[in-house]
Amino acid sequence: MQLYNTLSAEQRAELIEQTGEKRLTLSFYAYAKIQDPQKFRDDLFIAWNKLDALGRTYVANEGINAQMSVPASNFEAFRETLEKYDFMKGIRLNVAVEQDDMSFLKLTVKVRNKIVADGLNDETFDVTNKGIHLRAQEFNDLLADPNTVVVDFRNHYESEVGHFVGAITPDVDTFRESLPIIKDQLEQIKEEKNLLMYCTGGIRCEKASAYFKHHGFKNVYQLEGGIIEYTRQVKEEGLESKFIGKNFVFDHRLGERITDDIIANCHQCGSPCDTHVNCANEACHLLFIQCDNCAENMHGCCSNECLETIQLPLEEQKKLRQGIQKGNLVFKKGRSETLKFQKERNIFEEIKAVKVSPVTQIRKKANTKKILIGTVQHYFTKAGIAQIGLVKDIKLNQQILIEGPTTGEEHLTLTKMFVNGQESTHAKATDRFTIKVDFRVRKNDKVFLIVE
Repeated sequence: MQLYNTLSAEQRAELIEQTGEKRLTLSFYAYAKIQDPQKFRDDLFIAWNKLDALGRTYVANEGINAQMSVPASNFEAFRETLEKYDFMKGIRLNVAVEQDDMSFLKLTVKVRNKIVADGLNDETFDVTNKGIHLRAQEFNDLLADPNTVVVDFRNHYESEVGHFVGAITPDVDTFRESLPIIKDQLEQIKEEKNLLMYCTGGIRCEKASAYFKHHGFKNVYQLEGGIIEYTRQVKEEGLESKFIGKNFVFDHRLGERITDDIIANCHQCGSPCDTHVNCANEACHLLFIQCDNCAENMHGCCSNECLETIQLPLEEQKKLRQGIQKGNLVFKKGRSETLKFQKERNIFEEIKAVKVSPVTQIRKKANTKKILIGTVQHYFTKAGIAQIGLVKDIKLNQQILIEGPTTGEEHLTLTKMFVNGQESTHAKATDRFTIKVDFRVRKNDKVFLIVE
């Protein structure tokens, strides 16, 4: 009876690539009384492992919260593994707006005290007395009511790149921080205004709506299925999307495009940008927003200090980060003093376009003239093959540089290349581009074209 992963992320990626089967990224949650979370966890792992389901799931006495990647051909079989439990019969599965076969590369099912860290004592109020659920059109209608206050119950790095028009967006690192802040700020209007709330998939609002009703808020509403289900309904019914920008997600994509609006800015130069990255320095790994130009100049780092660190020999880097516990610190980008172009806002201020200030001088790692053309998406160990996501065109016999904190700097000339599975002489930015390499590369390594 297998209760753990036997393949590494790299091996799993190689297997997915070889099979070529399309996968669906989805999420779901359910509150219920689970008597034996550990047995429930083990049963789920065994059932899902047989279906090649991957993802991250938390189970607790209060229910289940899951983000998954499932082979499209096994979608209905996966649903059946859920509906064998009475509390998940007819459960809504929120299918992602943008699909990626590599969104998750391991199956993780963990037993937790709670399925969402809300910091609440559930014994002090009725958690089943929830707000009124609204579909997309109903949400839009209530949003247009001048007597409505709409609140984003996600964290600052989520709302920074996308949110509903006119929403209050708390400048907080965690969900638990937002609850008392919003309660105190809206205390004077709790009996007269419509309190309209939303989050990514709906789970945070399930508990938050009951919390606010317990504290005397009379008219409490929540977006059914969150931003993910809202977007599906908007597309299906031809509605106007009142959500603008990107929806932040917690898999390797770090975001899915909802509208073409870019409401955020690069944290290093101030230019319009909503691309989240993690600092290339493994001892930092800070989550922040970085444009392509700064990614090239700073080699994916958040600061000059981190830039200097990744130039050290690998063994020295390992020594420097030994014993360091990053944990959720990676999400505290709003507190980083190294990132100069972040908008500190009062949660009740209207969010306006960010003005671009004069760019401070940033240090480059080397004098080699190069252009960022893509990033490594996967490395297939046994075959020695690198799959690269291109942002610019490339052709045979050009020189490239693959660079990363553990890879170092590796130069090579393209003497043979494969595009969309076939040998070719050139590749476009939208193609699936693979090359054979005689050295190990890592996911998110930068790939540059060397120019004379």
